[in-house]
Amino acid sequence: PIWPVALFIHGLGSNLQAWKKTVDSLRLHHRCIAIDLPGYGKSSSGDLPYSMSFFADAIIALVEALELEGVSLIGHSMGGQVSMHVALRKHPSIKHLALMAPAGFEQFTTEEQQWFATYVRPAFIQATSEAQIVRNFELNFHEMPDDARFMINDRLEMRADTQAYEAYSEMIPKCVQAMLQEPVFSQLDQITIPTLVIYGAEDELIPNRILHPSLTTSQVAEAGTRALGNAEHHMLASAGHFVQWEQSEKVNQLLISFFRSNP
Repeated sequence: PIWPVALFIHGLGSNLQAWKKTVDSLRLHHRCIAIDLPGYGKSSSGDLPYSMSFFADAIIALVEALELEGVSLIGHSMGGQVSMHVALRKHPSIKHLALMAPAGFEQFTTEEQQWFATYVRPAFIQATSEAQIVRNFELNFHEMPDDARFMINDRLEMRADTQAYEAYSEMIPKCVQAMLQEPVFSQLDQITIPTLVIYGAEDELIPNRILHPSLTTSQVAEAGTRALGNAEHHMLASAGHFVQWEQSEKVNQLLISFFRSNP
């Protein structure tokens, strides 16, 4: 039989290991391909544009190089926004979209974009203390489980490699600016393929707690789902931003039933 393809796109500062619990389950039903975006993980880095369009180009190039068909694109956080950029290209191989705590639903004004430019800078990232790195990872979870602590260790290992950490610290602000400068919200109605949206109800990162203190994750999820042409959304309790890790069983069940009901 021809196995449907599940193509996984990680988020900001992450890598393909973000999908371990999802792949372990979906591999029984799908051909699973998790990638490191350019500049991340084991992919090559360097003086790259790190724009949403650049990442979308890379994904489409991969789909075409591997001659993939019937692709379900599954993106987390920034990877969700990248996935929406891919979907907007209307490539015939992309059949479904599954967005885990996607960036791109929350909208930012020009003044708010300037706030990010001020506070997300290479020097600030390089100066982050070990304690703050740990805290930043913990913010991705409602309650950070032990089996996710490897993410912290990986980052601290990278931090010990001056050259690698310098490249990483240069890249992250570019990715943040790219998300702000290439918004997708106003184009969501052009995405007509079946779309599944999942957020953790205790997400501490979306919406931005400093800029939008009165906005809730649920409101962000509903606004984006409404704007999309053909979407359903689920809020999962006891889960933060890394919803596919903290509530892996529920997420995997939702993914499998979503793909089955939208063949």
